[in-house]
Amino acid sequence: MKTSVATVLAWIVAQLLLPGELPVFAAIAALLVVQPSINQSLGKAIERCLGVIGGVLVAYGVSLIFGTSGGIVLLAIVVCIMLTWVLRLAPGSANQVPISAMLVLSIGVQTPGYAFERILETILGAGIALLVNVVIVPPVLLAPAGDALDRLNSEVADSLDRVATALKLPQSRASLTEMMLTARLLRPMLNAADKAIVQAEESLTLNPRQAAYRRVLDADLERLDRLKSLVTRTVGMTRALHDHYDDSLYLEPTVQALSLELVRAAHDLRLLTRGDDPAESRFIPHGDDELALTSPLVIAAPPPQHWILIGSLMEDLRRVREEIIGEPLS
Repeated sequence: MKTSVATVLAWIVAQLLLPGELPVFAAIAALLVVQPSINQSLGKAIERCLGVIGGVLVAYGVSLIFGTSGGIVLLAIVVCIMLTWVLRLAPGSANQVPISAMLVLSIGVQTPGYAFERILETILGAGIALLVNVVIVPPVLLAPAGDALDRLNSEVADSLDRVATALKLPQSRASLTEMMLTARLLRPMLNAADKAIVQAEESLTLNPRQAAYRRVLDADLERLDRLKSLVTRTVGMTRALHDHYDDSLYLEPTVQALSLELVRAAHDLRLLTRGDDPAESRFIPHGDDELALTSPLVIAAPPPQHWILIGSLMEDLRRVREEIIGEPLS
């Protein structure tokens, strides 16, 4: 809808202010500049205007040196392509420079003032598109970001439960390998959540409604930072168990206690999804549930073949608990 409105307005206004040629450049600029966010629209508007201006300047320079024969159009296109490559311009500007030069040399020769009017037309179309994108407020992409964080939060909790089960009961090598492969899938999920947060942040940039949603985004950014650490710890625990597991591990009383604490950690982590107040800056358990990971764990001296694994799991568990409650242990 916004693209349609911007294109129609750009065409009408350009015809009123610049009569003569059909305002194709204004319509094209409006089509390209309307983007999902105001920040993206501003970037496209700058790219489009710079591309047209660059193409016009190259066309004039080539025509002054070599004249306006048919072969000069091809030369101008090659010069523009090489120039955009050397300057490493964005794709929007890089495509527009040779197109503008070609149109100026092929059409502008017979039409005095064509190039200057096309520059004004492009700026006008881009400006109208940017204005339309501000007036018809673009969407705020906080909901997809929150959903991505919730999915990651849930999968981290499931991974902690899988480690707890592997400590509590005997495991085959195939089960341990499957657990390790599943834990590695946390990385792509983390990347997806990170990307969703970036898109949400971009949707608020230059957005008139950003003040109302900034607290929500700040809370999600804090939540993402915690989940990054939790993913690292969870994958580390899974890898340690995979690499150092033996069939007598589950017989250790300390290992059984660790298994229980991991189940509690998973339980507590599931309480920390976005609640009724998504702008809450700290993780607050909601509902009637309370944090379960509160009791100190007493560790007996483990046998030599298990002490490295148990020590590693204890340290990761301590850091997991710190991230869940949001403060270091005393």
